[in-house]
Amino acid sequence: MSLLFGANVDPLWQNGDAPLRQALAAEEYGLDLITIQDHPYQVRFHDTWTLLTFLAARTERITFVPTVACLPLRPPAILAKAVASLYLLSGGRVQLGLGAGGFWDAIAAMGGPRRTPREAIDAQEEAIDVIRAMWSGERSARTDGSVYRLSGVHPGPPPGPDLGLWLGSYGPRALKLTGARADGWLPSHAYLPLDALPAASARIDEGARAAGRDPSAIRKVYNISGTIADTSSSDPFTGTVAQWADQAATAADAGITGFVFWPAGDYDGQMRRFAEEVVPAIRARLS
Repeated sequence: MSLLFGANVDPLWQNGDAPLRQALAAEEYGLDLITIQDHPYQVRFHDTWTLLTFLAARTERITFVPTVACLPLRPPAILAKAVASLYLLSGGRVQLGLGAGGFWDAIAAMGGPRRTPREAIDAQEEAIDVIRAMWSGERSARTDGSVYRLSGVHPGPPPGPDLGLWLGSYGPRALKLTGARADGWLPSHAYLPLDALPAASARIDEGARAAGRDPSAIRKVYNISGTIADTSSSDPFTGTVAQWADQAATAADAGITGFVFWPAGDYDGQMRRFAEEVVPAIRARLS
């Protein structure tokens, strides 16, 4: 599977045209994808799906991924239709990143459900059934579920051939679900450090094999917040370009096939260094 490199763009509305400038720069640098976090209850954020669609219309080549869509506030049938629509309208430049939910107080304050961890994964599994059915191309789609279901809806538009479902997952059950049902995985270094990555990735592979799937067909993209510096550091992804390349190689040994950079500061300067220095160094290290 080819390596992918991407930039995270925060959906901040106070910064004027910063999201657009950053997206255009990422495309100019030759990066492969842009991720946008989805927290609809966050007062500082644009609506992620609206921003993502706007940016897709203003760019030409780069792919967009919500990282990850907040399922408790986004009905899966509507989300599936929106993603399939944008896939066609953008020429195939979107993937669906989906999360089971978190920040339950904020979700409840916005009118969403409050779920336990078990309930959240139960709901996510039912949502996957709905999304797959909406993308099935069948004339009539039906799914059973206690939270999400379809009762003979006529899906459309049809899905694109490369439209995938990527999960942001961490717990044992969620990781097995990712291997069994998803096309990609979107963990973040802040929640899953390098030393925990091999075990989590192996659990995904186990879930894939148990479902009769090829583990190597699952795209694994690591979200990394850090700093590219001229001096070395003992902290992962907070040091020299050579250190970044070595640490990316460690992640690749655990099955990671993509890296998305979230600069800890000096966004423009750090993103340029990532594209012009770190990406070539990682490619050379992994070639």
